[in-house]
Amino acid sequence: MEDERSEMLTIGRLAHRTGLPVRTLRFWSDKGAVPPVARSAGGYRLYDAAAVARVELVRTLRELGLGIDEVCRVLSGRTTVAEVADAHVAALDARIRSLRVSRAVLSTVSKRGSTAEETALMNRLARLSATERKQIVDEFKEEVFGALDLDPRLQDRMRAFSIELPHDPTPEQVDAWIELAELVRDPGFRTRMRTMLELSTPAPGQGRPPGASIWWARQVVQTVAEARERGTAPEGPAAAEVLSRLFGDADRAAVLVCLEAGIAAGAERYRRLAARVRGHYASPDATEELEWLARALRAVDHASPALPPFSLPLPLPLPRRS
Repeated sequence: MEDERSEMLTIGRLAHRTGLPVRTLRFWSDKGAVPPVARSAGGYRLYDAAAVARVELVRTLRELGLGIDEVCRVLSGRTTVAEVADAHVAALDARIRSLRVSRAVLSTVSKRGSTAEETALMNRLARLSATERKQIVDEFKEEVFGALDLDPRLQDRMRAFSIELPHDPTPEQVDAWIELAELVRDPGFRTRMRTMLELSTPAPGQGRPPGASIWWARQVVQTVAEARERGTAPEGPAAAEVLSRLFGDADRAAVLVCLEAGIAAGAERYRRLAARVRGHYASPDATEELEWLARALRAVDHASPALPPFSLPLPLPLPRRS
């Protein structure tokens, strides 16, 4: 019989030769990817030795993610492997980005113990388009910076400051974006941030407000950090010397008001989140330094109301002054 000739293979022998299930080979054969070269007298499919190599090619393409219809187009010459591969690379990149977003959302949900409603909101925020993300940030900047009476050049620099999630973000960047988007959409945060900026940003033709250096010069935080490393107590005489070095004869009460406004706003949290979203290096968390500074300022201004314990961090990622 024809199917008994050594050069011909039944589907069972082809399955044995290639290590694939008969069911898989039958499906591929029905689709035209591995067609039989003949039929036996009993109507069974017969394959030649070349079918083994063809099966291996089909298996490779399928393992790389090609659909059976795409495989058939490649094998028939209607497209090339390179063309199909290029399309699949783009599809895989999109899939990888989507999986990273999903991982970031689930990681955040796990850490927060979020409800189903919160999870849905975070998922929507994470999957916004670049245009939609930009709109959220632009609305925040307009409400917070737009009403400030600023020098036009400084106003332009503030407006130009961008917080953009990269095209291919890491899970950490997506996680930071979710938190930042929730923050800047909060009306209360916008109000507090605007108050803090009004107290720390110079108006046109005027000098810098007493507490502005806290937010515009990292040297303030560095100086306090060095004092803390020396064991300087915020209520002691050595701390008063540090304050004199930092603020000279400026109105200490005004400096404290500016500092407390930034603490209440959560400016450091905003700064660090913005840096993480952009993939930039964020200087260390200055919460402890600013808490020390607030205590030192209160020590020399006993009339100032005590600030309740806080956990929101500080400095602001606005454009640095040259």
